[in-house]
Amino acid sequence: MIKTDQILDAKGLACPMPIVRTKKAMKDLEPGQVIEVQATDKGSLADMKAWAKSSGNQYLGSSEEGDVLKHYLRKADQTEEKEEVQFPHTVTNAELQEQLGRGDVLLLDVREPAEYAFGHIEGAVSIPLGELETRVQELDAEKEVFVICRTGNRSDLAAKQLAEKGFGRVKNAVEGMSQWAGETKQSNS
Repeated sequence: MIKTDQILDAKGLACPMPIVRTKKAMKDLEPGQVIEVQATDKGSLADMKAWAKSSGNQYLGSSEEGDVLKHYLRKADQTEEKEEVQFPHTVTNAELQEQLGRGDVLLLDVREPAEYAFGHIEGAVSIPLGELETRVQELDAEKEVFVICRTGNRSDLAAKQLAEKGFGRVKNAVEGMSQWAGETKQSNS
């Protein structure tokens, strides 16, 4: 049993809400204290890890009880904490649609497989945020890469990861699939 200082109920919330609520709750914790975030969004596992890394807080681990994921995070002290910055290179959905017409770009969809299956932009490469670290070699670092998720949150974290890995031309589609007005495809796989 992990001793926690606070429990945050984020069950039933979709991305980006578990992270938004976690960020808010972390502000009230003292450095060194541990929060348990309970979520049902499967994507929250990758989100918590990536957010902790980018904010300087410590991701301790997660456990699963039925369909509830329990994430454990330790609040960093001032010396460990990082100012969380948004990825500076962004694109609107209208600009993305224009760029996709060029054909020499790579669109990376970092949503979970089920989200991708129910509607994605044709030609998008599906690599969920949680798998990006181990599958980055599948992407062409020479191409201009546009990263998209549901709301621009996971894609922000993914864009930062790609830039750290040497991808020089990365842009986050900040409006995400939730505001995509272009055509989408469904896949049965």
